[in-house]
Amino acid sequence: MALKAAGRVSLVDSVVEQLRAQLAGGEWAVGDRIPTEHELAEQLDVGRNTVREAVRVLVHAGLLESRQGNGTFVRSTADPHAVLSGMRHAGALDVLELRVALEAEAARLAAVRRDDHDLLRLRAALATLREEGDRDADADMTFHMAVVEATHNAAFTEVYRFFSTQVHEVLVAALGDAEMPPVDIDVHEALAGAIEAGDPEAAEAQARELLRVPMETVARLTGGDAR
Repeated sequence: MALKAAGRVSLVDSVVEQLRAQLAGGEWAVGDRIPTEHELAEQLDVGRNTVREAVRVLVHAGLLESRQGNGTFVRSTADPHAVLSGMRHAGALDVLELRVALEAEAARLAAVRRDDHDLLRLRAALATLREEGDRDADADMTFHMAVVEATHNAAFTEVYRFFSTQVHEVLVAALGDAEMPPVDIDVHEALAGAIEAGDPEAAEAQARELLRVPMETVARLTGGDAR
């Protein structure tokens, strides 16, 4: 399928989106070398600098890989941009349900796999959360990242790091920070205690309890069903 000529508004963005579409549509497979800057510039009727910037965006996104002297190759056709777009169009309750699924399993694994270093980080994060107050999103995120990292699962950690930021953005956009309940520090304490005790069932239950009130609040504000 031939590329369409890009318009004159937001040229780089236009080229990025067209290249994304080509990748998603299977125009090039993983490992393929894409056309040169010169070839793409001719097909798109844009300058080579525009193509170069668009390719840099896709390299940064992990879809393309530039190899010095060899060209640019397809690294992945799984586009994180599509995931972000889907997250931003999802409902606040939907993204909270995703967070419950991730954090409940993380807590269960952390209770089984945590080591002394993990427990020190978890307690330090909890102490910071107490000091900074129940509205400090950064302190809360540090605590939850400490739980996830205690799973000793690199894939889990990276997925959670990626999604947690998006979840926060979706909730703020949908409801505003002021609408959400304060962080329940007592339940955070109970979760840390269950992980320290090596009790996976209790840890999972406390992780779910942590998000019960936020889910009920979102359901009330949006007219949804907390299920």
